[in-house]
Amino acid sequence: MRDKVVLITGANSGIGYEAALALAKMGARVVISGRSAQKLELALAQIRVESANDEVTALVADLGRVADVRALAQRVEAQHDRLDVLINNAGLFLTERRKSADGLEMTFAVNHLAPFALTQSLRGLLEATPGARVVNVSSMAHQQAKGLDFEDLQGERAFDGWAAYTRSKLANILFTRALARRLQGVTANCLHPGIIRSGFGADGDARGFFGALLKLGRPLMITPAKGARTTIYLASSPEVAEITGGYFANSKQKAPSKAAQDEAASERLWAESEQILREVEGAAISPAQP
Repeated sequence: MRDKVVLITGANSGIGYEAALALAKMGARVVISGRSAQKLELALAQIRVESANDEVTALVADLGRVADVRALAQRVEAQHDRLDVLINNAGLFLTERRKSADGLEMTFAVNHLAPFALTQSLRGLLEATPGARVVNVSSMAHQQAKGLDFEDLQGERAFDGWAAYTRSKLANILFTRALARRLQGVTANCLHPGIIRSGFGADGDARGFFGALLKLGRPLMITPAKGARTTIYLASSPEVAEITGGYFANSKQKAPSKAAQDEAASERLWAESEQILREVEGAAISPAQP
């Protein structure tokens, strides 16, 4: 990985941090991204010290805002002439329905639309880099989703936090499969990292029964370092250099759920995502209406 450029979202803690640290130790030029400047700067300092690699940088971006996602891509393109690995790692779980700054349901916006928009924005740079890879962090929780409700993608009619999360993880796999069919000379794979003992859902986003379950189950969960292994494997191993469109767990390719193998659903999700982005960005530049 020496001198290869890697961008990791949500890398100030958890498996994103561990993946960034491991890849930096391999000699990669790692760019970490997160929404908290303070947490990101702390993570940056720790990674540089522990990896003995000064070629680690940080970019602040709120993935709940499409404009921030686009700006992140522009800054990466301005600073680097190649992108060997894009790791879409950032994600959240919300018990209650919240709206993003763009008026979108937050789970959908951060877990699916942000990786979609970021990858789309960086596609040219990725395809210009020989052997580039896209790695999307999904979850075995996708198996709980029987499919996507395309008439209510953002839970406006009915919202359940766990259902929204499982559908977003299903969307990660559907997006990966559609992406793999489109990319030229770039592989795209996704993964289940394991059930991780990290800060995920522990900052007040997960409340009620699910929040209590997370706290009680934390001692039984694996460490972020172990949870990052499959991400690191997909980002760096020559064994998967030619594999694309796959779903992995414990660094082995697995079959995802039947719903995750629905090609028609993956194509519809792609089209719907493009339309939502057009609407959000069109609204941002349209003149105010009387």
